[in-house]
Amino acid sequence: MTVLVTGSRGTVGSALISLLHAAGTPVRAASAAPEKLDLPPDIATVRLDLDDPATFPAALAGATQVFLYANPAHIDAFLEEARTAGVEHIVLLSSSSVLYAGAQDNPIALRHLAVEQALKASGIDATLLRPGAFAGNAMGWAWSVKATGTVALPYPGTQASPIHEADVADAAHAVLAEPRLRGAAYHLTGPDSLSAAEQIALISAATGREITVGTVSPEAWKESMAAYMDGAVADALLAYFAAHDGRPDTVTRGVEELTARPARTFASWAEENAEAFRP
Repeated sequence: MTVLVTGSRGTVGSALISLLHAAGTPVRAASAAPEKLDLPPDIATVRLDLDDPATFPAALAGATQVFLYANPAHIDAFLEEARTAGVEHIVLLSSSSVLYAGAQDNPIALRHLAVEQALKASGIDATLLRPGAFAGNAMGWAWSVKATGTVALPYPGTQASPIHEADVADAAHAVLAEPRLRGAAYHLTGPDSLSAAEQIALISAATGREITVGTVSPEAWKESMAAYMDGAVADALLAYFAAHDGRPDTVTRGVEELTARPARTFASWAEENAEAFRP
């Protein structure tokens, strides 16, 4: 059994590779730039660009399971090649955005829905992991915190249940290793619903330095994000922030269901990554 892991340079993908390798499971690390991977020499690597179907056959050859990032660009071609290669099971890193009202009009949800639907139509056994906000999204505040000790947000009261990326990797490892867990969809969250301001307070406690939270207009926030994200994505995020301002987010036991232990807290993530927020 060989597991092909796409997105191997990502936080979740790289953690999953380490888990599979430690368990003695044959694993192949795939990346659009495999030469940039920093992995033990006994882990096989392969070039796989989900935007380039010409890279699919060699990457999938001999794989029986795949951990797949959601890229709808050539998903039908990817799944056809996966069938040809004899892939038996695909674990998709989807998003909880597909569960919300208005998902069909949300550009973030749409790309994940497209891949989910293609998987369902493919006939390949599939497991859907639907995490909410990643704890690592807080890294977006790091530059401002380091430079000024402040974070400016359009809705500081927006609540989320941020999940530690290591928990997503653990969940993926569980469904890859245990056949009885396959074929379902799992909504994964952290253990607590926290406002953005509360998350920043936990980072402040972990770093031992005061961090001030300010408020900016949605228009100013969107303009500040223009170099990093498409306008439609920024609008979708702003709509989400507004809808969840002061409203507790859903908290699930998905991580515990798959791993038999509680999900890691955001406070633990903040402690692990405190140095990124220090000057």
